[in-house]
Amino acid sequence: MSFRLRVLGLLVLVALTATAATAWLAVRQANRQVQEAVSAGQQDVSRIVAGLRAYGYAHGTWQGADATVLQLARRTGQRIQVVTEAGAPVADSDTLAGREPRPGSRPAALVDARPTVRLPDMRTPRESGKLMATAIAAYRSSAPYAACLTRAGVPVAVRPGIYGVPQASTDHRPAQCAELPTESDPQTPQDVTRLRTCEQASDLAPCLQRVFNERTAAVAPPRLEVRLGYRNESPPTLAAAPAASAAGGVALAVVLGALLLGRAVLRPVRAMTHAATALGDGDLGQRVPASGRDEIARLATAFNRMADSLQAAEDRQRRLTGDIAHELRTPLANLRGYLEALRDGVVTPTPDLLASLHEETLLQQRIVDDLHDLALAEAGALTYHRREVDLRDVLDAARTAHRAQAGAAGVTLMTEAPHPAHVTADPDRLRQVVGNLVVNALRATGRGGTVTLAALTRGGRAVIEVRDTGTGIPAADLPHLFDRFWRADPARGRTTGGSGLGLSIARQIVTDHDGTVEARSTVGAGTTFTITLPAAPGPCQEGAAPPPSASR
Repeated sequence: MSFRLRVLGLLVLVALTATAATAWLAVRQANRQVQEAVSAGQQDVSRIVAGLRAYGYAHGTWQGADATVLQLARRTGQRIQVVTEAGAPVADSDTLAGREPRPGSRPAALVDARPTVRLPDMRTPRESGKLMATAIAAYRSSAPYAACLTRAGVPVAVRPGIYGVPQASTDHRPAQCAELPTESDPQTPQDVTRLRTCEQASDLAPCLQRVFNERTAAVAPPRLEVRLGYRNESPPTLAAAPAASAAGGVALAVVLGALLLGRAVLRPVRAMTHAATALGDGDLGQRVPASGRDEIARLATAFNRMADSLQAAEDRQRRLTGDIAHELRTPLANLRGYLEALRDGVVTPTPDLLASLHEETLLQQRIVDDLHDLALAEAGALTYHRREVDLRDVLDAARTAHRAQAGAAGVTLMTEAPHPAHVTADPDRLRQVVGNLVVNALRATGRGGTVTLAALTRGGRAVIEVRDTGTGIPAADLPHLFDRFWRADPARGRTTGGSGLGLSIARQIVTDHDGTVEARSTVGAGTTFTITLPAAPGPCQEGAAPPPSASR
């Protein structure tokens, strides 16, 4: 049996059962249901709550709210009684209309006049806490001022101020209502301390709002209970004939709905079946229409999200293959250049050169062995062989490894090491980081330019700087430099090159050494990458080495 017929049969059965049950239950339960719901319509409740809240928001007090309550009572046709949560009466539309007050019913709603603070998005928890402290101080100043103006009978003009906190003003401010400046609020430090408890909360915004309510409770209008109608009010009754007519209409509507449902369900199901088959055959560009908010639409959205993830994973895999090849291409080209120079007799095979080439070969072998652990780099789980290292040795090794490439490009590659700079680190990993930065600097620097490798100590920290006099990086691109797979220019030429993988790996290696790496640049003047690492205790003392010198 097809899905359409099964759905139709099921809905017909449900319709017949529902019709019989509705006819029997309608009259029996109607009076009780109406009695429970008749205290107020939801629309009237919302209108009354909004009107009272707007008054408290603007005036900072419930004094003078009688006119608002009477106006709301006339507009909704409801008897409105307003009291505080402690039971203190505020206003009663019976009294305001000159009638004898009738016994109030149960509370229908609560009114809280305090504002809902709207903080800017994309802020850290600490920054959001500081902004909330500013909002608290502003409300503690504005609410008493508005209340004072109201008590003095002065018209109050209110507009939403900072982060939604009301800001009261008037053309005729009485002397007794001096406005307090927010900046002088002595409670702000205590507010900040209390708000810091929300920094680790999973629900940051609700937590900050709760602290706002707590810290402004002393100046805010108290919460109100709104009671509509009066006790033992007779609710309207439901006639049996309309209920029976409604039951018949339900049955007819269900049958018609079953036909429409079968058509509405089967069409997207067929589309998803076709798209899933195409995905299975390798066509990752297949998507299905997703409109509406029902279960079928959510299923289509989930299917499209899955297809997007599969396509993104395929794209990442392709980019990763190219990035791995690029990560190895430049250092291997250096080795090839030296080997060809040795073969042609251009370079003398000295022991130092052979040792450097052998060391570079070992480094590349290690990079190849570690590439399959690239995912571990982002998880901070790479293996390191740490020992005490003088950063001058790291820079000398990087200069030796890239001297030929710099000479071919017509770029001066030099080192500056004023003092010893000792760190506890993996020297090969540091060479990998510095080498990546040097390659980027050489690529960005034109003929006649300079790339400088500097090692120094600063405030108990060891610092490596790679400075170039190249083209520079636009300020808009600086925040993305260390993003994985990101490139300012997708083209892979000598001047723009780069896969976007090296800087991401470099940042992770530096982070795993408890360090930081950052870049600053001026377009047309050059770029400086700064690596800061914890200095090793003891040897890393400024002034422990001969006067500064530079080597080329």
